[in-house]
Amino acid sequence: MNPWYSLEEKTIWVTGGAGYLGTPISEALDGLCGKLVCIDLEGRAEALVRDHKLARTIPVSLNVSNLDKLPGFIDEMIAAHGVPDGLVHMAFASTRGKRLNAISAEDFRGSIDQSLTSAYILCRTLGERMKARGRGSVVLFSSMYGVVSPDPRIYVDPNVPNPIDYGVAKAGVLQMTRYFAVHYGPSGVRFNAVTPGPFPNVPGNKYDTDFMRTLSAKVPMGRVGRSSEMVGPVLFLLGDGASYVTGQSLVVDGGWTVW
Repeated sequence: MNPWYSLEEKTIWVTGGAGYLGTPISEALDGLCGKLVCIDLEGRAEALVRDHKLARTIPVSLNVSNLDKLPGFIDEMIAAHGVPDGLVHMAFASTRGKRLNAISAEDFRGSIDQSLTSAYILCRTLGERMKARGRGSVVLFSSMYGVVSPDPRIYVDPNVPNPIDYGVAKAGVLQMTRYFAVHYGPSGVRFNAVTPGPFPNVPGNKYDTDFMRTLSAKVPMGRVGRSSEMVGPVLFLLGDGASYVTGQSLVVDGGWTVW
């Protein structure tokens, strides 16, 4: 067995597993782990399983930012599938499409609650269950905009920078990762984050637009990321090859945050 992946016979949950970055991760896990529980918005996980002919993936429809339903849902999933060996948490909420002066206090509060509070509930609940078993790996998703601010000069209308609530939530994910890593480390449960850089979901990857050229020029590697390039980092952090890695952020950004 390859120790970098070593997920055979393990059960992994992925939230947001049918999205742009989630799809290649779910596809890879379907071929490597014993069982994958893919959680996404209504119908998306089911479509992923059908369209990609996934054999070991159980599709589940749920908006994990629904704080009222989340605790009961976790209990139901554990009753049905057992305590997962790993969790990849990719789901998030934001005031996408709004500029800072258009985001109200209520907008901001709601977005933070849906992103950070839901992540806290999910991680704490599963962390406790993994603690009782003595092992587990959780991979959270941050963002380059949890580390640096968007450069507004490259977001010319109609493009809008990622909103402030998104950046604040993604920065919070990094600190939450550290807190949980310290708290659950003695129990053998690891918490890490991946921090993607520019991975724009552009139909057909049309890099010849002005925006894509400008975006690519800000990356030391001179291009934006491909969704498949998130697979390796996630598999590494989930697997036994990272058994002594916890509380870390693995930055996958082509060098965006180094200059």
